[in-house]
Parts: sequence; structure tokens; C-alpha cells
Amino acid sequence: MKILLIEPAKAPLTIGGEDVFIYEPLALEYVAAGVSQDHDVRIVDLRLEKNIEEMFKEFSPDVVGITSYTVHVNTVKKLFEKIKRWNSRVLTVVGGHHATMVPEDFIFRFIDLIVMGEGVFTFKEIIARFERGEGFDGIAGVAMTKGDQLIKTLNPNTNNLDAFPFSDRRLTAKYRRDYYSEWMKPLASMRTSKGCPYRCKFCAQWKLADGRYLKREPERVVEELSSIEEPYVFFADDESLVDSQRMKKLAELIKDVGIKKQYFLYGRSDTIVRNPDLLERWREIGLERVFVGFEFLKDEDLNYIRKGSTASDNEKAVKILQDLNVEIYASFILRPEFNKSDFKALKDYCRHLNLSFASFAVLTPLPGTDFYEEVKNRLLTHNYDYFDFIHTLLPTTLPLKEFYKEYYQLYKEAIPFHKQFLLALKRFPLREIPLLIKKSNRVLSQLKSAYRDY
Repeated sequence: MKILLIEPAKAPLTIGGEDVFIYEPLALEYVAAGVSQDHDVRIVDLRLEKNIEEMFKEFSPDVVGITSYTVHVNTVKKLFEKIKRWNSRVLTVVGGHHATMVPEDFIFRFIDLIVMGEGVFTFKEIIARFERGEGFDGIAGVAMTKGDQLIKTLNPNTNNLDAFPFSDRRLTAKYRRDYYSEWMKPLASMRTSKGCPYRCKFCAQWKLADGRYLKREPERVVEELSSIEEPYVFFADDESLVDSQRMKKLAELIKDVGIKKQYFLYGRSDTIVRNPDLLERWREIGLERVFVGFEFLKDEDLNYIRKGSTASDNEKAVKILQDLNVEIYASFILRPEFNKSDFKALKDYCRHLNLSFASFAVLTPLPGTDFYEEVKNRLLTHNYDYFDFIHTLLPTTLPLKEFYKEYYQLYKEAIPFHKQFLLALKRFPLREIPLLIKKSNRVLSQLKSAYRDY
């Protein structure tokens, strides 16, 4: 059987996305691994590939599966409509984050099945039944429409991450040189854990794991890591450092085996503060970069989102990482209520911390989060193309044009230009810097004029 799995591109209105970074489609590689031994499976990455119609007609798949975050919902529906018009007999299956959180959004006549939760074994069962000409009733983690009703089963039990096969990276071989995050290229991704013990109200990741923190055994992680060819590896966990003892053991195994990679992972500021020795151990085996969600500079704002960490944790974490010469991917949140003094305070804070890199996202009520339930009646738009963490979905205190002017200036000034330029010279080949500047200016221009999109 021929199976086509698709990673969608962002909508034209959406800001950021693949204009800033492109991580490998790990979810599709996992799903593919469950069926690729017995079927002809292809992955097409539409962030890098454009002519889907030509590929579709050449391959003539029996089944098409597409993954979707919230920001992709409209794009994915349009893709499925095209696919069904090309060949109405194709079985169409949607999965991913948004399908899990809000399957109702995919009640659509061009979508046959909705996969909720981990899709590896669910999709494998779908394919087996389709091949035998059987129906799909009762498959764990499947939703389907019957009339105007959405019939759902319970999500499959996925306590044991080590029961999953390794992701099938062979199917993205043609794209792998183009997966990157800033200077880390080519960049592989892998998962060592899932879920988070914290309960931030703007995040749905802890809900996807039913409030649990699931972990792979260090030995299995090392086995998979040994098969990865790329020099850079991103741990696509919700938070990699929560279980410090597990991560210490993993670091020891990586060192004993002699794996030489440069690592990029997520770490909470309070976790870093509690485990400076863990960060030091990881630095010794190749830790280059840590994504830290500092979110806000004030405890009152951190408490508002139920972050569970403090402003003091943030400052201490910065000191620990800087002393270890680990690059900080600092992530901050902008509340729609911010005024000019709030923007200035955040700019001054970034300079005070002597950061080399900072990103800023508007506080976004993603469907499935507690925050969404709190504010859904106040949203400026329900068009998912705007759910990109750049477009505000809630009314701003400042006029929109001023809000985005301040937002633009924050990106321009939070990190001094000379520091950005020197870091670019250090990290990027000289020939790539003109293109880097061009891409950066294009995204900043979109951000500055985002108010016009409303």
C-alpha cells in the first residue's frame, strides 16, 4: 500500500515558522516507522517542497496523513480538499497536536479519520484495517464523523515511550541538510521524554500527556543517538531536565560510548538553578544551547500564568549558563496589556542580563489550554492563521499600530546590534550572513506591519 505523510507549510498570513527555523517532522517519522516495513511510505515536507500536486500524481497514494498544529488548521483543510478532488478514493487522516486537543475542528467532508494522541500504533491499525477492507470502529485514538456527529474513542495508553520504534529518518533523507535552528545546521531532532509536571495555563503540553512526565530509558536514547549522523541534536522534549538523575545517567552513558554531538534542549530556569552540576556535566559532553522560557521579568506576571518559577530563578539561571559558556535561547512573553513602559522595561532587562539571543511571543490562548477557556469570549479573531504567537488574539492596551511598533523596536534593541553581528560572524559562514540579514529584515518588516492584518 502507498502511504503519503505530509508536513504542512505555514499560511501566507502567518509570521515566523519556517522563515526562522525548520525542525525535522519527528511526529511523521514516528508514524512512518510503524508502517514503513510493510508498505511504501513517503514523507513530503511542504516547508521545503512546493509541487505537491506533481508528487501526488506521480506517487498515487492510497492513504494520505497530515499533521497539524493550531496554526496549520486552515492550510491542512485546504490540502485535504485538493487531495480528495485529485482522487476521491484516497483515505485521508489528520493527526497532531490540534487534532488531539480539538478534534471537532476537523469535522470536514474531505477528512475521513482524525487521530488523537500518539499516532504510531493507531495509524498502524488504521492501515491494517484499510488494507483488509474493514471499518475503523473501535480503534483507540480515532475520531470520525457519522452524520453531523463526531464519534470518538479513548486515546491509547502511552505510558511506555520505549515501546515506540525509532523514528524513520530515512524518509526525510532528501531534506535533512535543510533542518536547522539559527546556526545549528544540519540539525537532527529526537525525543527523550514527553509531558511536564508543571501546569502553566498558556500551555497544553502537560494535558497531552494527561499530566504525567513520561521518560525513555537512557540506554534506548543512547542507542538511537548513536544512529544519528547530524552534528547537532535538538531534544524535542517538553522539558528535558526535569528528572535530573535520569539526565545525569544519560550524560554518563553518552560520555562512555564516546558520542560527539552538540546539543540543544529545553530547560526551566528553576530546574537549572537546582541542578548546576547537571548543566556542567552536560556542557562537558557537548551541550551548546538551552531554550529557557523566562516568560516575564516580574513575579506577578509569572504567577498569572502559573509558571511555578520566579524572577530570581531567571537571573540565577542566566548566571549559571553564562559561567558555563552555554548559549541561552531566551524566550519571553508579551502580554497584550503591555504599555510603552513595559516594553522598555523588558528591553532594559534583556540588556541587564547581557543576553546574546532573545525571542518574544505574544501571550496566545491556544485551544485546549486553561488560558483559552478563560479568555475565548474576548478573542479578536478565531482565524487559526493568526495563532502564530506574533499576532495578538486579544485586545491591546496600546493602539495596535503602536503595539507593533514597540514590538518591532524591542526586537531591534533588546540585543545590541553589535552583539548580534559579532555573534553572527562567530556562528555563521561569512557567505550566509547576507541571506541571514535579508531573512531577518523580512520577518521584522512583517512584524512591524502586522497591525494591518486586522
